[in-house]
Amino acid sequence: MATRNSSLFTRRLFKNKGAIFGMILILISSLLAVFCYFIVPDPSPNANRMIPEIGSKKPGFSVNLMQVKRDKTIAVPGIMARMIGGREDKWQYIPVTDYTIRADSLIYQKYVDEGITERKSIPFSEVNPEQPVSRVTYYLGTDKFGRDILSRLLIGVRVSLGVGLIAVLISLTIGILLGALAGYFRGRTDDVIMWFINVIWSIPTLLLVFAITLVLGKGFWQVFIAVGLTMWVNVARLVRGQVLAIRELEYIEATRALGYSHLRAIFRHILPNILGPVMVIAASNFASAIVIEAGLSFLGVGVQPPQPSWGLMIKENYNFIITHNPMLALVPGFAIMLLVLAFNLLGNGLRDALNVRGK
Repeated sequence: MATRNSSLFTRRLFKNKGAIFGMILILISSLLAVFCYFIVPDPSPNANRMIPEIGSKKPGFSVNLMQVKRDKTIAVPGIMARMIGGREDKWQYIPVTDYTIRADSLIYQKYVDEGITERKSIPFSEVNPEQPVSRVTYYLGTDKFGRDILSRLLIGVRVSLGVGLIAVLISLTIGILLGALAGYFRGRTDDVIMWFINVIWSIPTLLLVFAITLVLGKGFWQVFIAVGLTMWVNVARLVRGQVLAIRELEYIEATRALGYSHLRAIFRHILPNILGPVMVIAASNFASAIVIEAGLSFLGVGVQPPQPSWGLMIKENYNFIITHNPMLALVPGFAIMLLVLAFNLLGNGLRDALNVRGK
């Protein structure tokens, strides 16, 4: 029977085009989050290669970059270290418009601004002998610091998926535990837990996040925990209602008659039968966590620079919306919209697939 229900659920889910679209977007985003440093144009840590001369350029901007030796020796990271934190630049990049190699020197026109150059020279031994100058195209433009928007956008998906995953895990752990205890034991236990839930429910989400962030401090992991600690209430209320309905069924009465412990009845016989609604609300919470993290980063209490975050990118570039380069802020906004849409579509698909009254 379980196999048949699972097969029916799978067929219903894969017939939902919206859910399939959402799953494809989530899969692509997950692959980008894992392998982003191997595919981005700027693989430096946090895509933080600053070239101020080419700041705030529009999508499609191209420039010649001369590769000059840095003062310190850069160690070559291993595959895992590079996957996690990227690879520090071995060269310093200088924008040039033209260059000529003469004897042991390289004479170049340094790019200062649009239509402004400065003639300079450098010993040829100080540049990359294999490719002293390379042509680079910034497909989504650069921010005000001259960093590649595309690279920071792709690496920023890690923050959005990471905060969603951690927040959902925290909210499910707390919500399922408290909701199951309240629904199963009822009475005074239910009254105390519901009082606590109502108190948390009455506090605005952003205000609660601000309070937790002030206690934990600003940072990468702190925002994950802060968002997770504010999203368990919905899960607890849902689980409580489901457990209240299921605990009166005959097979739960049978577990008590056979002398099974309360924990066994809850975790082995009740919770597996309410995973469907929990999966739906988990997808919804994932989307909500992405929006909350973006809002916190925009307000300056979330992820801190130079860590790339879509909300932080909007904050840094929103002034350009009404000036010459609105894409600097619109692109991360579109990315947030697409990822939130993907999880909402998946949640709707799960809800429809789990609806036993559906066709």
